[in-house]
Amino acid sequence: MSFFLLIVSIWIRLSLNETPAFKRMKEEGKTSKAPLTESFGQWGNGKIVLLALLGLTAGQGVVWYTGQFYALFFLTAQLKVDATTAQLMIGASLLIGTPFFIVFGTLSDKIGRKPIIMAGCLLAALTFFPLFHALTDAANPDLAAAQAKNKVVVHADPAQCSFQGNPVAREIDFKDSCDIAKRFLAQSSVSYDNVDAPAGTPASITIGDKSITAPSANVVNQKFDADSAAKIAAFKKEAGGDLAAAGYPSKAKPIDFMSGQWWTIVGILWILVIFVTMVYGPIAAMLVELFPTRIRYTSMSLPYHIGNGWFGGLLPTTAFAIVASTGNMYNGLWYPIVIAAMTFIIGTLFIRETKDVDIYAHDH
Repeated sequence: MSFFLLIVSIWIRLSLNETPAFKRMKEEGKTSKAPLTESFGQWGNGKIVLLALLGLTAGQGVVWYTGQFYALFFLTAQLKVDATTAQLMIGASLLIGTPFFIVFGTLSDKIGRKPIIMAGCLLAALTFFPLFHALTDAANPDLAAAQAKNKVVVHADPAQCSFQGNPVAREIDFKDSCDIAKRFLAQSSVSYDNVDAPAGTPASITIGDKSITAPSANVVNQKFDADSAAKIAAFKKEAGGDLAAAGYPSKAKPIDFMSGQWWTIVGILWILVIFVTMVYGPIAAMLVELFPTRIRYTSMSLPYHIGNGWFGGLLPTTAFAIVASTGNMYNGLWYPIVIAAMTFIIGTLFIRETKDVDIYAHDH
């Protein structure tokens, strides 16, 4: 599908005329001979590129990815909502929210690009935590109740604990008691707090008023030996039973399309999409207006694609690593919150409003 969309996009691009300002500049022989050098090698222009990245597109990228992609991951992986149901709810929120790209784009023509983008970043940074907590309460109330009533705590010697977010780790790489305890909880999508235990102490999981000590394992010929495998299986069975007794659900209850619960979740997701439309609706116009005609195409490409492709694109991986490392399913939100807050501060202080810039001028 991507290949055919690429063909369509090339056809569209070849069918477009250059802008009047660029055509006039080309006719007069005033186009840049070295746009890369002029865009990034001269501090005056390079400074604008850097400010556009940190003060506009980085925040826009993480707000976008949180509202669409991370919200879906959170529903399915953390709240254990059925994948099809989660996708339909995300789709419904996007359908309802999409017209607001036009609303905020149009509004930015009247009141300015900057206040809308900055407001979107600030609102996201301030409300991501309460919104995702509300998502838990609405999508999996049993899980929310269990977390409030019976917190899960891992007591472990930090020296025994590996990084649970390691994407290339194998099952046998997690053989210390801390790793086995945390890996079980991570695979069960259970949030937990960490408490340091004395050196050499076996790790234990506390669920409410019950405590289970996790075993260590021996590896022989690239697999756990029989005794270790039996101990791990017994530990998982006991811990799983205690989690169930404490009210932790193995998955979210089915959510009926016609129920208030379904639409409450869609409403929360819609708010996240509204933040996306606020930061994204005006961004194209602002980037165009931010750079002079002779280096506009080159200059705006770098902050846009790094802001979205790197800051935004790395969000799911980074957020998962934070969750896996800390054990708290909400801690992954710190990544988009910090980036959105950074963009709000830098953008507010250093980015100029561009609404009234004449983009047909040769330079500005």
